[in-house]
Amino acid sequence: MVYLLAAVGALTIAVLMWRAFGPQTADLAQRRRTPLAPDDDPDFLRKLDENRRRDRDEDTPPA
Repeated sequence: MVYLLAAVGALTIAVLMWRAFGPQTADLAQRRRTPLAPDDDPDFLRKLDENRRRDRDEDTPPA
């Protein structure tokens, strides 16, 4: 029984190590480097909001 538990434990550790350091990590890093769509890019959205606020402020007449 002890050998069975040791084998299951070793298999579990092997699977966890494979998932942590296996070939999937390269795929995940590759996906992070791909360019974002404009509506997902925080810098683009911030610039868009700044331009919209600036245009709105220029259109309002001074009080």
